[in-house]
This record gives sequence, C-alpha cells and structure tokens, in this order.
Amino acid sequence: MTDMTETPLAAPFAITDGSARHARYAQLAAAGPVHRIALPTGEPAWLITGYAEARQALNDPRLIRSDAALANLGRDLLPPEVFAAFSHSMLNSNPPDHTRLRRLVTAAFTRRRVEQLAPRVQEITDDLLDTMANAEQVDLIDSFAYPLPITVICELLGVPTGRRMEFREWSSVVVTGVLAGPDALVAAGTAMVGYLRELVDAKRAAPTDDLLSALVAVRDGQDRLSEDELISMVFLLLVAGHETTVNLIGNGIRALLTHPEQLALLRAQPHRLPDAIEELLRFDGPLQVTPFRWTAEAVDIGGVTIPAGEIVLAGLLAANRDPACTARAAALDITRTDNPHLAFGHGIHHCLGVTLARLEGRIALGTLLARFPRLRLAVPAQQLTWRPGVLMNGLAALPVSID
Repeated sequence: MTDMTETPLAAPFAITDGSARHARYAQLAAAGPVHRIALPTGEPAWLITGYAEARQALNDPRLIRSDAALANLGRDLLPPEVFAAFSHSMLNSNPPDHTRLRRLVTAAFTRRRVEQLAPRVQEITDDLLDTMANAEQVDLIDSFAYPLPITVICELLGVPTGRRMEFREWSSVVVTGVLAGPDALVAAGTAMVGYLRELVDAKRAAPTDDLLSALVAVRDGQDRLSEDELISMVFLLLVAGHETTVNLIGNGIRALLTHPEQLALLRAQPHRLPDAIEELLRFDGPLQVTPFRWTAEAVDIGGVTIPAGEIVLAGLLAANRDPACTARAAALDITRTDNPHLAFGHGIHHCLGVTLARLEGRIALGTLLARFPRLRLAVPAQQLTWRPGVLMNGLAALPVSID
C-alpha cells in the first residue's frame, strides 16, 4: 500500500528527450502500476502506468471530470470567463451532460461520413507534398504534419484558415498548460477565446453548411447548449481535432526513420499500413496521459487505495508498453496484429475522432513514403526534441531531407 506521506515522485512531463521520457515512464512502471506524483503546478496526483489498471480506471464511473482536476488547463491562472469557455466541453463533462454534448457531434464523425472525406484529405496531402518537393530539406512538422490536420478540421467545422499560424501558437501554449508559463498561458488562452467568440458571431450572422453553424443553431434554436458549452465544444473540436494527429504523423515518421528495417518492410508491403498505424500509436502515441480525472470516492486500483478527492491520470505511454499486455512491448513491430492499445482512451470518453485520425494517418504516411522513397532524418536522432507538457507527446520539429 502506498503511503500518503511519501514525497510525490518526479513525473516525465518536462522531459524533452523522447527516449528519456519513455525511460522515465518505464522506470515508474517497473516499480508498480500506480504512483503518487507531483504535477507541474505542485499539486499531488496519481499516475497509473499499468495497462490493465489504466483500462480499469478509464472505465470506472467513480473517476469523474471535475474543475478540481483541471489544474493543467490553468484553473487558478486564467480569468474566470476564459476558463469557463475552455472547461464546459464533453471532454470535461460527466453524464448526463456528457451524453447530451457528445450526441450533438457524433453524426459528424461516423465512419461513413469520415470515409467520404478521404478524397479531400488526399488532395490536401498531395498539395502539401508538391510544395515540399521543391525543397531539399524541410521541417516535417511545419510543412506537413501540422497543416494537414488543421486544414481538414477547419474545413469540417467551417473555420477559415487565414489565421492558422496564430491559432497554432495559441493552441500549442494552451495544450502545454502551466509548463508554458503563467503569462504565456493567460495571453494565449485569452486570445483563443476571443477568436472563438468571433467565429461563433460570424456563423450567427452568416450560417453555412458546416458543423460550427450546426452547433450555433442548436445553441440559439433549441437552447441545448449554453454559451460556455458552445465555445468549449468549438475549442475541443479544433484543438483535439488537429493536435493529436500532428503528433501521430510526426511521431510515426520519426519512429519509422529510426527503425529502418520496419520502414523497409512497410515500403515492401504497403498493405501493412493500417496495422503499422496502430503499432505507431502504441509505440509512441500522441498523448502522454489522458485528461485528468477526479475520484468522487475512494477507489482501489492495482493494490493501491486512492482516496476521494484526488486527481488521477492514466499514463498512456507507459500502459501501451506494458509487457504484461504486449509481447516485446518496447520494440516497434508493424506486423503486430493483436494491438489493444489505449492511445485513443477507453470508456465513455474514448476519442470521438478516432476514425478521422486513422484516415489522416494512413493517407499522410502512405503518400509521404511513396512520394519520397529516400526520405531520411536531416539531423542525428538524438538531437530531436519533444515539447514539454502534461498531456501531449509530440516533437517540437522534425527536420528531414527529401533527396
């Protein structure tokens, strides 16, 4: 049993070396499936590193979403009206509100509707690669991994891309959370909420056939969304709709380029691409941990009693490499077919955009590798750095040579 008086352990959130980040998660996992850690805010929390224990936690109704578990989002730093505009999405809600909010956008992300986006995703991909072909060396994050998913989600929502670079800067700071620094977080959060309110006002004035206009109509017509819920949902769909896919593409390409035998196998057997995407998600997924949860009552997980009123995080990077669940868990193996990873979460908060993310990942990686057969890292792998942050697990840059 863990002693509540123990000093919280150091977590991997500020580590910017990808290998060191995974090594720290592995070190924690080797010591047990549940750990008391310190968040960047100094608050204590519980990190679950075992696969079975993480899956249990993600499906336990006693682990709920609460404002008390939103420390990383800047609960104590952001102006109240800004925090409220971020914290009322389905991601931060419990049933029945979660059920109501999720139902409003589920139709936009059905498998059939997402598959209909494939030609447009392919067109955007081809255009980006055409531009890249004129350069000998590019940052794959800036040139490809970021603009592809942000363009797709903006078109789905009906958001103009004219301020895409500003939005990227704000989004990057907000998802980094308190590790970005209080002044940067407040400035980015305030600017982003102002931008989202402008978008909503524009759709009210001139609605079109898109998801954002539909959400505005629900808010104004049937009053099923509060104003904070509306802004929070737009924030969630825009940010979650691209940030995780940026990391899927960037982390996936880096993993293949640093495992040449796996890359050669995928080039020789492109039919393995769907399984390769799942393995890349497991091996170095886009999220370090799930969004924070809060114990509504005491919960027993992995032989540890977590008291009521505690913050709990499922450590996805650790759980997905748990040798108790996956053979040769530390190895990248694109031939792996039995791959029950948790990269998209589990339970009622399982990622709604999973089909879109997989579609974008398949088209992005498949087309990139086919278009540039001599693609390689332009710097030694050990020079690559990851962005600090509690939630996201993504590269700051990925310099590659096109050749």
